[in-house]
Amino acid sequence: MKGREAVVTMKGSSLTLVGTKVEVGDSAPDFEVVANDLSPVKFGSFRGKICIISSVPSLDTPVCDTMTRRFNQEAGNLGDDVVVLTISMDLPFAQTRWCGAADVKNVQTLSDHRDASFGNAFGVLIKELRLLARAVFVVDKEGIVRYVQIVSELTNEPDYEAVLQAVKDVKE
Repeated sequence: MKGREAVVTMKGSSLTLVGTKVEVGDSAPDFEVVANDLSPVKFGSFRGKICIISSVPSLDTPVCDTMTRRFNQEAGNLGDDVVVLTISMDLPFAQTRWCGAADVKNVQTLSDHRDASFGNAFGVLIKELRLLARAVFVVDKEGIVRYVQIVSELTNEPDYEAVLQAVKDVKE
């Protein structure tokens, strides 16, 4: 499987991203992930909402924990027309446990463990680890990608303010 090298690192070591690179202005590709109740969720079901898609390696790591808690906090102030999705390779059972322990209720956690459908569709599947790269995408109500942030070092947090500004720009 061909990939893009030197896009992300983990503790300085280069990793390979596989899948289709998504750019601003592209139609967001559809994908199917698994909800915490094990039901399938197609991205197309969120059409008509502004979507923040937060891609994380694992909720059970400090940076992913911090990132998801931050987006949970921000989601409460974004309005009913915005949905925040956090997608990881974690099993739905682990996501449910983590959300309960972290009191996360404003973010919908989804698992890509089954087919890596999201990871491949958005080009954030890490070949060497079969985890997702840390990334944030903002997709408008019509399904157009309006913002892309691939965090170059997996141990770093994203630029939250840039994401929130992108959402504000889409809402205007």
